[in-house]
Amino acid sequence: MLRKDNSRSYREFNDEGDSDDKRSPEYFDDAAEDLDREELNGSISQEDDIRGSSPSMRFSKACLKNVFTVVLIFIYLLLTAVAIFLAYQTINEFLEKYRNPVMSVTYKEVESFSPPGIALYPGKAQLLSCRHHFHDYIPPLVDPGKPQEGDCVIKDVTYFGPFSNLTQKRALVVRGPSDVRKKELIFMQFSHNETEEDFSAITYMLFAKFSDLNDSANESVFMKDCEKNYSMWTFSGGFRTWVKMSLVKTAGKSEEAVEFRQESAVVKFNDKRPEAEQTNQLFFVVFEWRDPYVQEIKLIVTANPWSSVAILCGVFMALFKAANFAKLSVQWIIRMRKRHLRNKAREMNPITDS
Repeated sequence: MLRKDNSRSYREFNDEGDSDDKRSPEYFDDAAEDLDREELNGSISQEDDIRGSSPSMRFSKACLKNVFTVVLIFIYLLLTAVAIFLAYQTINEFLEKYRNPVMSVTYKEVESFSPPGIALYPGKAQLLSCRHHFHDYIPPLVDPGKPQEGDCVIKDVTYFGPFSNLTQKRALVVRGPSDVRKKELIFMQFSHNETEEDFSAITYMLFAKFSDLNDSANESVFMKDCEKNYSMWTFSGGFRTWVKMSLVKTAGKSEEAVEFRQESAVVKFNDKRPEAEQTNQLFFVVFEWRDPYVQEIKLIVTANPWSSVAILCGVFMALFKAANFAKLSVQWIIRMRKRHLRNKAREMNPITDS
């Protein structure tokens, strides 16, 4: 039974194979034509789909990318302009602060001052007395208008003025007070016989150290230079003028300058002398330190070069990054444009070939 079935199936298989082998060539030609037609129809439909959908999508994506890139370039150009403006402002502010330093005022407390020089120009007036007192105590006047003993160190210096060589001046230079804690003061009296003038006053000048006059090689030249550099003040006759001095040191770019500031108070003198003696007008002046503080003024340049350099470095780094990004963006736009033209030319080639 098994042999019969196997033989029959083998025969059927052979018959089918023989029947296939016995088919005509026209049968295969027809099948190939049908297959080519189906592939051609499939390819045409696929190309139609690509041509219908892909170019519009490509164009929209490329357009969005180009618009986004242009917006980014505009933003970076705006940031670049801001960075350039900040760099200009930083450099301008640095130069402005360097040209215009700020004054820093500090107060230094001292136990005592170097005795200043008090130069008085009495003219025709006569110095009656000059005495040191302490604790703001001035004893009552004894025989005002008459010479009295004194304990001041005084130098008489004659020199020609700094602004006119024809004017000869005579200065009485008094060694000033130094002990500020004990409120040391100097009290001086002058008398003036000339009463024909409408106004009468005695001019005086203060300079930093009385010892500078002693140490100078030429006292006349020293006084001439002092008059050129220091200010002049006056006190009037018939009054007691109380001068309270304060010292100011100013440190400039090249050298240090010393000057005096003063507060003065005037008190009327009650002249109790006989009328015959009142023809001689009397002058009274008191010199005292106001407080134990020296005012020091320094010029400080607030512009910090390192902070300005750091800001400029950050600005230039931003400019470099912006320029680099703009360069890459332009290159990308050019590359996208070339790719678009190449794809367009590739799409146009089949049309021209057909």
